[in-house]
Amino acid sequence: MSILNIVKTAKEVHKNDIILVKIGKFYQVYGKDAYVISYFFEYKLKKVEEVHMCGFPQSSYNRVIAKLEEKKINYLILDRRNNYEVEGIYDNKNLNTYSKYFEKAKKYINCKTRIENINTFLLDNMEKQDFKEIINKMEEIINERRKVSSN
Repeated sequence: MSILNIVKTAKEVHKNDIILVKIGKFYQVYGKDAYVISYFFEYKLKKVEEVHMCGFPQSSYNRVIAKLEEKKINYLILDRRNNYEVEGIYDNKNLNTYSKYFEKAKKYINCKTRIENINTFLLDNMEKQDFKEIINKMEEIINERRKVSSN
């Protein structure tokens, strides 16, 4: 069974828990969980079979776990080496804040992605004839926003 299938199965029972999969000296998280971890630690998201994932080295484990516990987010650790047995679990019962932080993470990452897409577009089109016009309009809008917010 693939890692994604294991995580999907675990998520059926632990919908509002972050599922951390230990793979050697790394940990990986998938789907909504990847958004939350990426949001807190600015880890890069990548797509694996149409699902977002991110990972971090074992050396960051204590920092990640401390943040999840500080924010009262439930988590479950599965170890691939031991046939995906549960290696650890942290349960805040009804104090779990997973949903709250997922919503924040989703908004943040969506905005960040849009900004990165705009930046890529600008870099890719610097040589085009109308580039100066485009960037001037963007600066005009930004400067107008500054004037409004400073009043």
